[in-house]
Amino acid sequence: MAEHFPWLTAIIFLPLVASLAIPFLPDKDGKQVRWYALGVGIADLVLMCYAFWKHYDATSAKFQLAENYAWVPQIGLNWAVSVDGLSVPLVLLAGFVTTLAIFSAWQVDRRPRLFYALMLVLYSAQIGVFVAQDLLLFFIMWEVELVPVYLLVSIWGGQRRRYAATKFILYTAAASIFILVAALGMGLYGGGDLTFDIAALALKDYPIGLELFLYAGLLIAFGVKLAIFPLHTWLPDAHGEASAPVSMILAGVLLKMGGYGLIRINMELLGDAHIYFAPVLAILGVINIIYGALNSLAQKNMKRRLAYSSVSHMGFVLLGIASFTDLGINGAMLQMISHGLIAAVLFFLAGVTYDRTHTMAMEEMGGVGQVMPKVFALFTIGAMASLALPGMSSFASELAVFVGLTSSDIYSSTFCTVTVFLSAVGVILTPIYLLSLLKQVFYGNGAVLQCEIGSGGLQALETEDVVCFGTDCVLPTKSVYRDASAREVFIAASFLVLIIGIGLYPRFTMKIYDAKTVAINTQIRASYTQIANSNPGIYAQGLLAPTISETETATVLGTFK
Repeated sequence: MAEHFPWLTAIIFLPLVASLAIPFLPDKDGKQVRWYALGVGIADLVLMCYAFWKHYDATSAKFQLAENYAWVPQIGLNWAVSVDGLSVPLVLLAGFVTTLAIFSAWQVDRRPRLFYALMLVLYSAQIGVFVAQDLLLFFIMWEVELVPVYLLVSIWGGQRRRYAATKFILYTAAASIFILVAALGMGLYGGGDLTFDIAALALKDYPIGLELFLYAGLLIAFGVKLAIFPLHTWLPDAHGEASAPVSMILAGVLLKMGGYGLIRINMELLGDAHIYFAPVLAILGVINIIYGALNSLAQKNMKRRLAYSSVSHMGFVLLGIASFTDLGINGAMLQMISHGLIAAVLFFLAGVTYDRTHTMAMEEMGGVGQVMPKVFALFTIGAMASLALPGMSSFASELAVFVGLTSSDIYSSTFCTVTVFLSAVGVILTPIYLLSLLKQVFYGNGAVLQCEIGSGGLQALETEDVVCFGTDCVLPTKSVYRDASAREVFIAASFLVLIIGIGLYPRFTMKIYDAKTVAINTQIRASYTQIANSNPGIYAQGLLAPTISETETATVLGTFK
């Protein structure tokens, strides 16, 4: 019975069905609702861990735990879900981040029933995106996920929340149209029975003109979600106005949907077009890294600085996807997982700091490390992870991307050298804007103090017994800046343990998806061999040099079998 149990359907529908019961819970102040939502999140996380531990084979590149039921056969829509090496780590990431985001929303007292119901619906939609193997079902899940995010930002956000939420929904919903167009184009091409099954679509032989058109549209759709320049402008506004739990999910999970879509659909289904677009992805990756880092450095709002940091770090995902190497694609996957954990903990700690200071302006916070040493210590570890300190997960992922790109035998040495050099500029800027953030928030920032503590406090000021932050001073007995609670320390530590664990032993994570990424890269290189043989001038001389021999194997390791 365990082998035939619909594990993935249960994982998707558990939070969704549980959210329907929230309006009927006997609760007046929201305390029971938050425990209920947390219990559902933990139960779903445990369920997915058990299912993957018992029934997922990491050595296979095939789709596993497959379920396929006719839903609307008249239009070829099936409930087709399964997992492979691309899905499993991102499903686990979504479950882990969302569960802790629910736990971090402990102080929500405004419409708590609606808030937690939307969080559970978002939980289900995220999982659905990562396990859908029907392209039309993928589109439906993609759209469902937009609704709770829009409401969570527009109701529980900051002063400009409606503007940020509207901008988010306009960008992402408009871009999603390209997913629907691509699904219809691939499903209708070639005649025969209408199908949107990804495995069946992969077997079709599309004309290169159609592939390039579909790839470009999907690049826009996924580029908006991944925050690729210049499609990224919704992200700083959404992060700047969203509450901390929503920012955790935005940065920790939703950005990764863009990278997942590029690998799952653009690379697997449109491999020939990927050959032509790979250099474009590499160039966009470099732009993202430098542009995001420079803009982050210019921000005075803490969450906007972290948001532009995410834009910069997503550039490494693009570089890995464009590398044509097993290690590079592995690095892109590891970067998505690593950044999901790091960004989530940093936005959580930014929310913790905001709860005390009631401001996101860093120049108004200087010195809060004196009264919040635990928050200071946790934030420092998270910042060190984000700037790729050795022993942290981001160091392993970014190093894998760099080595994968430089060892690529597709690109010329000139292209690799220039790309890596420019990317290294962004790597140098990262510690500058992160250490500057730590200095402005937790150390004294040199601002002129405005002490309004009475004559009795002047003597304390002279003996440095007064607590000063930003432009304000208070006596220690009147300070309201309490340190992190046990709950907040637990949430941050949960992320940091995984970040350090992956950094010390990245192979434990990479072996989950290694077989799949190797299969995808073999398929891409096979496509490149065929195109380069018929069109040796596909890449400009001096920029890229096709060097794969004609005898190189084109076996595809049973990717879609």
